[in-house]
Amino acid sequence: MTSGIFWLASYPKSGNTWLRSYIFAIQSNVANHTDELDINQLSTGSIASSRAWLAAGSGLELNLHPASDLESYRAETYRYLHNNLSTMAYHKIHDANINIATGGLLCPADACLGALYVVRNPFDVAISFANHLGVSIDESIEIMAKADYSLAKKQHKLTSQVKQYMGSWGEHVNSWLDSELPLLWVRYEDMQQDALHCFTAISEFLHLPMDEASVLKALELCHFDKLSTQEKQYGFVEKPIKSKAFFRKGKVGDWTEVLTPQQVDQIINDHYESMLRLGYIDTNRELTALCFP
Repeated sequence: MTSGIFWLASYPKSGNTWLRSYIFAIQSNVANHTDELDINQLSTGSIASSRAWLAAGSGLELNLHPASDLESYRAETYRYLHNNLSTMAYHKIHDANINIATGGLLCPADACLGALYVVRNPFDVAISFANHLGVSIDESIEIMAKADYSLAKKQHKLTSQVKQYMGSWGEHVNSWLDSELPLLWVRYEDMQQDALHCFTAISEFLHLPMDEASVLKALELCHFDKLSTQEKQYGFVEKPIKSKAFFRKGKVGDWTEVLTPQQVDQIINDHYESMLRLGYIDTNRELTALCFP
């Protein structure tokens, strides 16, 4: 297995950029023995919703086709791109892996090598997503519960990305965990608190170097503090206009200092089954150790 697409999937603000930073770091260090990571050069692969990437892969003028047809075009484009790659490619995706109108998944099993899905405690996601969108935490919690939520939904003018159907946070989780793809799912909390073990498993799944020295060096290069410092010094091309900073805190359990009891209860009510499935709560609605610093 020497070529093809691996999807780096997640709900927004769950650790996808850190994951891509790690992949870029381990590839760069092995190839060039670099001592510094440039956050504005995370060339692991295009985001799956990139209008330019999809147009190049499909040969279509996407603006000439209704948005309702793009999902079927995307599935076929991913299949073509996957089958014609000569190297490994690691592509970020925030879409839910839904069943499309023409049948099958948006990201079908025969159009990739597999998917790595990063999940994060929705308490912390709600805070980080609010900062990302430039909205209140209550609005962020409401958005995370919307069954029809999409990114880049307004297509009245051409943007760099096509519409991405998300659904609710819980629906997004299930769309990937229940898909037919070869899958490794990891918790952001384990990436933080058991980094060597977790990123070694990530490297093995993604066919990256997995020796301890390479993993540790890559983790050093993409440490959150270094990424945050670089953003403050040079900016970050992926930061939304409404967001004060892309790399805000990155800490586990930030919610304990921010969310009200009512907000915590609302998130549990909205996503109980998925939080239970992922180990964030137990059957008595009690929070597990994963939720705390």
